[in-house]
Amino acid sequence: MDVTNRFVLDFAKRFVRSRAGARALDYGCGAGGLVAAGRAEGLEMFGADVYYGGSDTRREAERSGLVGAEIQEIREGRLGFADSYFDLVTSNQVMEHVEDLDAALREIHRVLKPGGTLLSLFPSRDVFREGHIGIPFAHWFGKGSRLRFAYTLTLRSLGLGTWKEQAPSRRQWAIDKLKWIDTYTRYRSRREIFAAFDRYFRSEFHEPDYICFRLRDRRIMAPFARLLDLPLVPAAATAVFRKLAFLVIVSRKEPS
Repeated sequence: MDVTNRFVLDFAKRFVRSRAGARALDYGCGAGGLVAAGRAEGLEMFGADVYYGGSDTRREAERSGLVGAEIQEIREGRLGFADSYFDLVTSNQVMEHVEDLDAALREIHRVLKPGGTLLSLFPSRDVFREGHIGIPFAHWFGKGSRLRFAYTLTLRSLGLGTWKEQAPSRRQWAIDKLKWIDTYTRYRSRREIFAAFDRYFRSEFHEPDYICFRLRDRRIMAPFARLLDLPLVPAAATAVFRKLAFLVIVSRKEPS
């Protein structure tokens, strides 16, 4: 499990164990690794995913035996859970794939109990690196841009990019990966994101918590976590982190 998923799991464990009988949902759970890890830790954790065509995680989830009970497929944007069913919803690197962010947040709001919490980690449009194909700024160009193709192909030829083994040539790699991000990602400005979240939740930003967790995850880096206690450092670290990685949003549904 990578450090980001460990952060989400740690957040879920601390949250659920602070509330007797609390339930958690991993929204966009993919293969269900976080759901399985959470349940192994004794959490009452469930998952949901649309299982879109750009991923083969459904087969992995089915092999785990969790689909149909602990993991449910999202159909027509609807979660197969009752109103106010969960105390916590987590969402890790999912919202940049959601076509209708408002509808997704509205449905999460529905299944959260009053006073419940949503943890969201995902990039905004202004992030430097397109994390899915590993080419900086690839998501800043217009779809179908010849300049974007030439730029992506050049950087791939220089050794950048991910999923290198899945194409017969660098040119085909650039064609396939640009088509993938055009089809399966929806990058939004921070203004759009914050406005959507504000319609349903009261939100706070917790990038310093993630940075601290990541630093402490490696013994050699752990001493640097103390720098986040200094004045102005959390704000500066947040600004840089959002450009290099993603947002970390903790949102709460208002009590009835």
